[in-house]
Amino acid sequence: MVRAHCPQVATSGTGRIHRPVIGRTIWALDSHTPDMSVQPDLPEVYRGQQRGSRWSRVSYGLYAAREPERELARDLRAWTLVLPAESSFTHLTAARLRGWWLPNSVAHPVFAALPDNGFCPRRAGLIASRHRQPLPFELLSGVRVTSGAETLLAASRDLGLIDLAILADSALRLGHTTITELQVAAAQRRRGAPMLRELIPLLDQRSESPWESVMRVLHKAAEIEVTPQHVITDDDGQFVARADLWLVGTRRIHEYDGAIHRERNVHRSDLNRDRRLIGSNWERMGFTAPELLHDGAAVISSADQALGRRWDHNRLTRWRSLVAASLFSPSGQTRVLSRWGRTEPPKLATDRGF
Repeated sequence: MVRAHCPQVATSGTGRIHRPVIGRTIWALDSHTPDMSVQPDLPEVYRGQQRGSRWSRVSYGLYAAREPERELARDLRAWTLVLPAESSFTHLTAARLRGWWLPNSVAHPVFAALPDNGFCPRRAGLIASRHRQPLPFELLSGVRVTSGAETLLAASRDLGLIDLAILADSALRLGHTTITELQVAAAQRRRGAPMLRELIPLLDQRSESPWESVMRVLHKAAEIEVTPQHVITDDDGQFVARADLWLVGTRRIHEYDGAIHRERNVHRSDLNRDRRLIGSNWERMGFTAPELLHDGAAVISSADQALGRRWDHNRLTRWRSLVAASLFSPSGQTRVLSRWGRTEPPKLATDRGF
């Protein structure tokens, strides 16, 4: 017997989503794996009662071999002991295991996609979606994860456009999906598909960091045409710099300035680069993460000045609405955690968010 949140079933498209109901618990039989011992093919994970200091608790009755640093894949292999064999991890769980850039760190449950065969484990910290048709998957670190496009479709059920752009740019950059595959996934009549269709025009695999993705989405929201990773040369054709974003039709570039740019050697290189840009009659504007999120007006007004266009407050309003819907804002976090039923997140390996 295990104590678990009672899931509420919602039917939509080809899948049913099981979410915990706040404040209600039941005692439910968890009979998927009756053998309460170490599994022969997975010796580093265990299902049953705690066996001593060599084990780390993953969930109720699930343990992984204790290591100096917890490994996400090992924790997920423990979860497979209570999931149907045809299940795959998806959503932010799959994104983390794949090594994608992640949006602002927030504790989240384990997401799994299950076959629609009537069995669904009831456990705190688990959100399962049931699907009538088999989902494309890949075997990664000994566990099944949904394909890149399917992972992003699952994430599109809950996350905002800024969060999704970070995930998707990384997936495209790593070659884990393509725009064509995303378009096929978005064409389905499934939850998350409308958001995925809205996301696709914002994506660009040339992004080299999560904050570059955030900055590009800001410019697109403000109707500013930009080219990522634009190569600048002087009058003789000699290389000057490669810019994060070029404001098309101007000699202005916008770039993200992270903490690394204040390190001595990097700062010295940046100063030399700035002098080359000035010598070639280019103007560089650098922005920090707080400025991108909370002072979008400065970014937009800078572009307006370079483009010679008038200020339009609606552009800033669109950007602020995207930030408010993202995990970078308290309102966005509250919305997402409410969708997840405020379920207690499992203590998985260290997150890779930024």
